[in-house]
Amino acid sequence: MATATSRADSTPAGAAAETTPATAPAARDPWFDNAKMALVTLVVVGHAWVLLPESVTRDHLYDFLYAWHVPAFVFVTGYLSRRWTYSRARMWQLVRTVAVPYVLFEAAIALFRIHVGGEEMENLWRDPHWPMWYLSALFFWRLLTPVFKDLWGGLALAVGISLVAGLYAGDTLDVARILGLLPFFVMGLKATPERLELLRGRAVQVLAFGVFAAIFWLTRRTDDWAATEWLYYRARYEELDVSDGQAFLTRACLLVLGTLGAWAFLALVPRIRGWFTTMGAFTLVVYLFHGFVVKGLGYAGYGDLFGDQQWLGLLVTTVGSVGVALLLASPPVARVLKHTVDPLGWGEKKVDHALEVATAKVEADRLSDRIEEHVEEQVRRVPQNVP
Repeated sequence: MATATSRADSTPAGAAAETTPATAPAARDPWFDNAKMALVTLVVVGHAWVLLPESVTRDHLYDFLYAWHVPAFVFVTGYLSRRWTYSRARMWQLVRTVAVPYVLFEAAIALFRIHVGGEEMENLWRDPHWPMWYLSALFFWRLLTPVFKDLWGGLALAVGISLVAGLYAGDTLDVARILGLLPFFVMGLKATPERLELLRGRAVQVLAFGVFAAIFWLTRRTDDWAATEWLYYRARYEELDVSDGQAFLTRACLLVLGTLGAWAFLALVPRIRGWFTTMGAFTLVVYLFHGFVVKGLGYAGYGDLFGDQQWLGLLVTTVGSVGVALLLASPPVARVLKHTVDPLGWGEKKVDHALEVATAKVEADRLSDRIEEHVEEQVRRVPQNVP
């Protein structure tokens, strides 16, 4: 069942506003902002659960969450990446909002874990640590977007790549996850607003509860048919001690399970605009900063607070995790923290503002000179009275 390792408990998180096409705020669909905020909140919950002692209940809930949560976030990310192209502006945005945060926060979290937690870290940046794998994956998925978006049979190709990736893919930049989860991203690319509207039907929403009930039942005994490690899409088949045929079948089943879970989740997300929707623009802030809170609690011995009272521990941890996510995504906090998430964007805005001020001053000086010249000209034209 679920175990706490340096990278095993990492889930995809929201690529915040960076996963959303550059559109005006009025064009944002509250459905997806609500979905992103709900998903990144569950990221915090899942990571925090790992702090608690292992138990049948905790492990079951963890496996249930990870069976569909990762696929759902990758699917949403794919859908919101449909407009990405190989333009200079998009490439710069990709570097600024994905690559730069990856470099900065991979180092920041590593330093925190080394100097506060006494951990040993290796292969920094080459092998993404803990939640940073998702930024690495997002970077390459975005580069693949123009290739797969209009490719006939692209989804079938992505499934084939995912199945074969388990034979050869390694840890470098977490390419195993990039390729293993590729079908969900491509599925999002291929989705259209019209197709997704089918999920809004009442019958589908009722069916979604049945899907989650089935996933909950299947993950009750995950180790009987797979193992928690399968849900991370990162290990080679040989590490899982199964034959290639069995491995292909297991991953194929997980792809189907993850797809059904992602659709069920979206079917149940409300399309209403409110305070929760506003937070959907700051999911990357939650994703990158919650790790310091979770790791800090772990170093402080949080998991030992509840003793044998596992249900109390789960309740307090879940409620507290939701509170952390909401706090980090709250506009007063997020507006401050987003400068560290996108420092180049913040710098660009400052430079642009400075240029606007300078330009305005020059224009004001020119206007002032013209007014003075006009006044002097009018004065010269007025006849002077000679005494």
